[in-house]
Amino acid sequence: MTTSSPALADWQPAPDLLARRIILLTGAARGIGRALAEALAGHGATLILLDKDVHGLEYAYDAIVAAGHPEPALYPLDLQGATPDDYHTLAATLQTEFGRLDGLIHNAAELGALVPIASYEAELWFNTLQTDLNAPFLLTMACLDLLQASADASILFTSDSVGRHGKAYWGAYAVAKAGLEAFMQVLADELEANTTVRANSIDPGPVLTGLRTIAYPAENRAGLPQPAAVVKPFLFLCSAASRGITGQQLSVTAMLQHSSQQG
Repeated sequence: MTTSSPALADWQPAPDLLARRIILLTGAARGIGRALAEALAGHGATLILLDKDVHGLEYAYDAIVAAGHPEPALYPLDLQGATPDDYHTLAATLQTEFGRLDGLIHNAAELGALVPIASYEAELWFNTLQTDLNAPFLLTMACLDLLQASADASILFTSDSVGRHGKAYWGAYAVAKAGLEAFMQVLADELEANTTVRANSIDPGPVLTGLRTIAYPAENRAGLPQPAAVVKPFLFLCSAASRGITGQQLSVTAMLQHSSQQG
């Protein structure tokens, strides 16, 4: 496994970087997901956009089509209530329509609540883990055959610093993100030897999103980057340029910094 984070300060994605690649993106309706959808499609990817927000998906679809990019497919699904059968149905639909997946980006997340563990409600705990941890597991398992049908597939988990170092009051969200980190590493280790599928996690850092606003309602947002500012590392990790990088806990900040070893 690669042990260093690639620096991308001077890397520029080619216009056709993701041409003919088929990528499933969750949490595609808003925030980083919406910015990712437009960026991925803008570099040639054919997308399956998944979210519970139907109107948000429709806006993303309209923006992509209006820009002349490959027409995406929309798949409305509420991850909190989805069952294993729902994921198998999704995978069967993708098999019929596309025959493979070249990328799977787990971006959807629910914050839950920022409260002490002693005050955490059990139902909220279960629901948050269902969306943030169980759903990525079930979706990945349902799509593994599709990913292995690709000559070069990437599974990418959107992470968070609190999933790499636990922080007071972040509760089920932090636990779910930590679980995703471990799940990613298990997957990467299992898939590295005999498949063309790689798996990594990436922490976007502070970004002006709805989830960030809920978590930090009194924060001065003037200095926060927009979601579009953090998409370049995702493009890299979804492309053939990142072959050989697997099992890594990456960060947007580290990948965008300049490095004299960059090549």
